[in-house]
Amino acid sequence: MRSVTDRITRKWWAVAIVILALAGAMGVVSTLGEATRTSASTDALPIGSDSAAALQLRDRLPEAEGSAAVVLFSRESGSLTTADVSAIEARLADAPGAGRTPLQRSEDGTAALAVIPVEATDATAVAERVKDVRAAVKADLPDGVTAQVTGPAAVQADLAAVFAGANTRLLIATASVVALLLVLTYRSPILWILPLVVVGVADRLAAVLATHVLATFSVVWDESTIGILSVLVFGAGTDYALLLISRYRDELRRHHDRREAMSLALRRTAEAVLSSAVTVVIGLLTLLLSLFPATRGLGLACAVGVVVAAAFVLLVLPAALVIFDRWIFWPRVPREGEPALADGHSLWRRVGDRVAAHPRRIISITLVVLAVMAAGIAAIDTGLKSSDQFLKKPEAIAASERLAESFPAGSADPAIVVTTADPKAVGAAVGAVPGIAGTRTVAQADGVAEVDAVIEADPGSDEAAETVRALRAAVSDLPETHVAGTEAVALDQAEASARDRLVIFPIVLALVLVALGLLLRSVVAPLVLVATVVATYLASVGASWWIFTKVFGFSALDDNAPLFAFVFLVALGVDYNIFLVTRAREESREHGSRQGMLRGLAATGGVITSAGILLAAVFAVLGVLPLVVLAQIGVIICVGVLLDTLVVRTLLVPAIAVVLGDRFWWPRRPHPTPTQGPGAVSAEAADEDREKLDAPRP
Repeated sequence: MRSVTDRITRKWWAVAIVILALAGAMGVVSTLGEATRTSASTDALPIGSDSAAALQLRDRLPEAEGSAAVVLFSRESGSLTTADVSAIEARLADAPGAGRTPLQRSEDGTAALAVIPVEATDATAVAERVKDVRAAVKADLPDGVTAQVTGPAAVQADLAAVFAGANTRLLIATASVVALLLVLTYRSPILWILPLVVVGVADRLAAVLATHVLATFSVVWDESTIGILSVLVFGAGTDYALLLISRYRDELRRHHDRREAMSLALRRTAEAVLSSAVTVVIGLLTLLLSLFPATRGLGLACAVGVVVAAAFVLLVLPAALVIFDRWIFWPRVPREGEPALADGHSLWRRVGDRVAAHPRRIISITLVVLAVMAAGIAAIDTGLKSSDQFLKKPEAIAASERLAESFPAGSADPAIVVTTADPKAVGAAVGAVPGIAGTRTVAQADGVAEVDAVIEADPGSDEAAETVRALRAAVSDLPETHVAGTEAVALDQAEASARDRLVIFPIVLALVLVALGLLLRSVVAPLVLVATVVATYLASVGASWWIFTKVFGFSALDDNAPLFAFVFLVALGVDYNIFLVTRAREESREHGSRQGMLRGLAATGGVITSAGILLAAVFAVLGVLPLVVLAQIGVIICVGVLLDTLVVRTLLVPAIAVVLGDRFWWPRRPHPTPTQGPGAVSAEAADEDREKLDAPRP
């Protein structure tokens, strides 16, 4: 390890590494670019679900390449007149794809609707067709008559509008937040530029490599994948950079030669960063067990991103820093002979002393606080309605709500029954199901038929879900008959999300526990750290629920939010504990377990707090997109990271370690090195001793 770090910090090696890495990365980005893929109708559906089977069968129909838009015409007051209807029909004649189904008037006479097929599967193409339909039906309408477009195609188009330019907005917002917090952390007009540039280049390279890896293995990804990937790369990469630069600054106070200081800092930081990266990658790869294709893609993409971020921070950033002399830290330039963080009387050392004075009291108070915050979990309701998916209500949702006032609630988005059986028999079986307002065979070819069934219950309600279950039961005896549609998809997604949580949660915890055990070569410490991270997750979800309901007015938690938040929080939350305990273990070899933990807290308290605040702010940036699920994930992770940084890592873990003493490291025991006077060993010799102690024992 020493030979590697010495080579990275040599004068010409450092320059060569920086030039080759940055130029090579930008060359790959500009030459390859992000991979592209053609979306499929089943991308968002759970693998093996009934709705996925229905859409796969529906693809055999000649007009199945697409969705449908529902145009709703209504008057602000009163009923539609004969002249209104004539004008509406004239407008429909100009709409692309119109004319296949007749105009339907409501019983109260206040509204009329028409269904227009949208023959496109690509999100961009669907959005363009819906835009054309909206422009055509809204032109030259009689005074007082309005036209709104809803239905599955319009919802998809409005969702695509949410992500139009989203990755660019997220990248700019994330980079701006990181730059601001780096300036505040270092209080230097120069230093912040280096980590920002290195992590920024790593982010662009990660986006290209991740999409090509996904394409190579035929793994699905969607519009949100690259945005979340950028947030994670900036968050994790900047955290690793903060840890490295903090240790480098500390070693500059002990060494005259900056290259020697960086070599030692890199050796001491590499273990924590690599351990953290491995833990995060393991956690993210468990998402490959999900039933959702896009979730699998997100897990694999983010795992690639973390590997790239860690590689750039450990290889490129040290080389970039040693090219410049100490002045890069101006105006707070570290001088040789200044006390190191662990030896001083910093805020975090004083916090550690307070914790050590009353550890059991600290443990009790923090556990009570976490339990109170977690109490909100008992009130959580999962499963967002389609109308609640957006922070700002788009036209498709507003039109759907207006349509439900004059037509059966499911008219804009009926259940889709796809079958190889006789469509008349299917229609009869479906029509006999309670809660079905009517049926209609809309397509039939090559032995496949599509029957639409209008559900009377309000979209997203428990009654609508029960109607779908009854509908599936009614057609279960018919040959190859499956039910899709928004309500059926929502039901399948809820069941698949519950299954994912049941399977992935324990696997993530087990794998992280094993990874920590191998890193620390301990049993007790990993159990303590994982338990504290789980407590943080429960408290953050419970507290976030009150924020969602009392502040933002959300009606429910998205089905995917708990899983994503759990994986990210467990993986990233363990990071800060790794940063703390690896430094505490290092200090314990010379000062014993109790003082080792307090010195570790003093040395890492500032950098971990800065890293936690930065990561929390970066995930909060997800709120720039007007999509509720991303806002919920961002808030839960933001709250969880702040809890982990300011409470769990600062108070709870040190207090437990102080109470347990040497038992915290069981079965491994720290090996204190007796302090000596004038004959004390050199820093280099002590470093060699530490490396020998780290070596596996027979």
